[in-house]
Amino acid sequence: MMEQKKNIQMLAPLLATVAVLLVSVLGPEQMARYKDKSTLNEITVVESEGLNEGYRYTLSSNEKLYLLSECLNRQVLPESELSAMTKMSGVDYEELIGSYAFVVNRQGPAGKEITEEKIFETCNQELNRLKELDILSKTVKSVEPGAYSAVLYSAIDVLEPQNNMSVWKVSLSTSHQNQDKANRLIDAYIDAYTGRIYAFYVRTENTWSEMNPEKMMTAWSDYLGLVGMEEYTSDNPLLETTSDFIKYRYPGMEEGSTIVTIGFYEGINELFIKLT
Repeated sequence: MMEQKKNIQMLAPLLATVAVLLVSVLGPEQMARYKDKSTLNEITVVESEGLNEGYRYTLSSNEKLYLLSECLNRQVLPESELSAMTKMSGVDYEELIGSYAFVVNRQGPAGKEITEEKIFETCNQELNRLKELDILSKTVKSVEPGAYSAVLYSAIDVLEPQNNMSVWKVSLSTSHQNQDKANRLIDAYIDAYTGRIYAFYVRTENTWSEMNPEKMMTAWSDYLGLVGMEEYTSDNPLLETTSDFIKYRYPGMEEGSTIVTIGFYEGINELFIKLT
């Protein structure tokens, strides 16, 4: 009996070694078979980027502001001659004149960009945010789809086409131009990805003397996530058609910078923040 027990004890380590070898050899194969069996004849849906979206370099807020400013202010060809061109597909960059282009994006939103069905809702959300930040008067009316138009544009650095962004332009429709514009948004340029408002013209009941432009611009900079704001003084007194304005400068791409103007047209009571 003692001898049998001794033999079992001697065999135990050997059996354990054999078991480990069997698990190491057969284990992965059996696990693979089990996994194949669990997924065989099953449909799996995996989200992927659209074929037309392509590679997109992520721009900072300052870079977006600079790119949009350059595109709005340095276009050479009129929009009508460029309207068929799109952001990343079907564009012959060699045929574009100038370094920047602001063109209608006829392919529509890509990926997580704001859709045409959501743009007015997004616009109202952002207007409310600007009201909470005391940038806009609380009396500014909401945007109504029937009274406004929305067009998706692409801002493109032609020489560096990976630098591009999509922008919605929301405007009071021409059919409503002769109606009362008091406390109405006139135009706004909205980031198609974040929904943030880069520039706007809006009628308000407030006057310039009641506003605090520096505080408003600081709040607007924080709202967009901009850095490096500094007041900018120009030697040209004819830059604006109003005397009520202040200019600020922001670092842009490489050595470039963006000049942003906050101003007010007295008489029509129109407040604006524009990129120049």
